[in-house]
Amino acid sequence: MGNFDREELDSLLESRQFRKLRETMADMNEVDIAEFVEEQEPEKKVLVFRMLPKELAADVFSFLEVEDQEHIINSITDYELGKIIEDLYVDDAVDMLEELPAIVVKRVLQNATPETRNLINQFLQYPENSAGSIMTAEYIGLKRNMTVEQAFAYIRENGVDKETIYTCFVTDSKRRLQGVVTVKDLLMSPYNTVIKDIMDENVIYAVTTEDREDVVETFNKYDLLCLPVVDHEDRLVGIVTVDDAVEVMEQEATEDFEKMAAMFPSEKPYLKTGVLELTKNRLPWLLLLMFASVLTGSILMNYEDAIQVLPLLLSFIPMVMDTSGNCGNQSSTMVIRGMAVGDIELKDVFRVLWKEFRVGILCGLVLAGANFVRLILQFPGRPLLSLSVVLSLLLAVVLAKIIGCLLPMLAEKMKMDPAIMAAPLITTIVDACSLLIFFKVACGLLNI
Repeated sequence: MGNFDREELDSLLESRQFRKLRETMADMNEVDIAEFVEEQEPEKKVLVFRMLPKELAADVFSFLEVEDQEHIINSITDYELGKIIEDLYVDDAVDMLEELPAIVVKRVLQNATPETRNLINQFLQYPENSAGSIMTAEYIGLKRNMTVEQAFAYIRENGVDKETIYTCFVTDSKRRLQGVVTVKDLLMSPYNTVIKDIMDENVIYAVTTEDREDVVETFNKYDLLCLPVVDHEDRLVGIVTVDDAVEVMEQEATEDFEKMAAMFPSEKPYLKTGVLELTKNRLPWLLLLMFASVLTGSILMNYEDAIQVLPLLLSFIPMVMDTSGNCGNQSSTMVIRGMAVGDIELKDVFRVLWKEFRVGILCGLVLAGANFVRLILQFPGRPLLSLSVVLSLLLAVVLAKIIGCLLPMLAEKMKMDPAIMAAPLITTIVDACSLLIFFKVACGLLNI
């Protein structure tokens, strides 16, 4: 927990040395204090929170889990709640309100000033997962005709409540975005320089309705610290800061992992998600995959005669299916990852296909060669059997690589999340295909 001794804090709380505890927390990082608050029993959470210096309380509040925020809101006075809401950055307040029950939201908004309430309501109206839903209104907006000296005076007067003051945005009288200037640009220019002469007019920005994943891609592509957000009339309405972009990255990555493991995404952390909800998130996919695997069983039934003639064929099925399934998963994982970070686009489909085809040929030849040596030693005098197994393995590996790279791109084309075309679904499809190849090749070469 940072550089602070958890046992010392607990000891101060237990022995009711509240003044000393307050002084100790005043020197701590907000994240560490939030962690300390969360570890307390419900009644002590409010006690510790109320000890916080006024200037720290809102910052700590923004780092608490939603359940703890709700508990504190229900335990403090309207005056205290009003102070917290006014001190919170708008994006943090909106994030909190989206999670809280309606009755708690109503009380929060009742205790906000009319100006803050209007701003929060405006932010709550933006589509979920859009740039507007993750932006904040606390930015420094300068006018193009200001001098550097006037700009510094404005920053000193208004910067204390802003989420970032390093990057300043230049607007005209109608609040349309004109340019961007950094504090470094201001520091390196004489006081009488006019902002329009030093601002960068080539501004990278997002639109309020733009998907938040596209916003994250913009952050990654241009190494930004913050990104201005404009409405459909090019008026500056807010900014997305890098901490919000990182949070979106974490949420999107978690969502993709869950989809790739054949689960519906969950909003809550694992330990705070109930057993019934976890079951509900997993069961539909398990049912779908279970019935999809019936296809594999029906293929086996079709070749029942071949298995009776040569029961030995059954012993090779797990190896062919597992190997091709692993190959398909490798391709799908690489393609899904490439699409997520913007390395692969739909127009690259033939390049990806050609590359995976060649990888499949090389992998298949090596795997088939190694297997051929094993089979010749294990079953001497049966070269056709060995050949049928390794040939079907080669074909199954190549097909698995092609299926693994094509399905995620097909999902993207159909406006679905490519992550759903991951390991479980790919394996089910590839298993059926590799089994079909194996029996076709074996029956053809062995004249069964």
